[in-house]
Amino acid sequence: MGAGTMVRGGAKAERDHDGLEKSRALYGLLAVVISNLAIAGVAIFGVWRLHGDSAVIVGILTSAFTAVSTMTTAYLSIKAMSNTAKTMVLGDASARMTPPAAPPVAPVPQPAGPVSPVSPVSPAGPIGD
Repeated sequence: MGAGTMVRGGAKAERDHDGLEKSRALYGLLAVVISNLAIAGVAIFGVWRLHGDSAVIVGILTSAFTAVSTMTTAYLSIKAMSNTAKTMVLGDASARMTPPAAPPVAPVPQPAGPVSPVSPVSPAGPIGD
């Protein structure tokens, strides 16, 4: 097995992984949408069967809205964290493969002439005080 075979195998594995991630995202979203539709359907059926009892209708609609928003938020949060973790891992792997560039070294400025040990300001203070 040569080095070219390993590279092609790695590319195929990456494509398979990307396909798996797309399938997970699609089926996860489909599950959330179907669940939300089922919750909405049950809530509509419950409201229809109560014939105007407003206190119970408010309770049914509130719990249905809570369930739908919780389900959707959970899916989106998990998906966002998964994408963030994948980005961090891929970024870390690429950082390990390429060595960091050395920062440019600036030359240290040297004085133009000899430095005088005498201060230009007199000990009595500036002139005119």
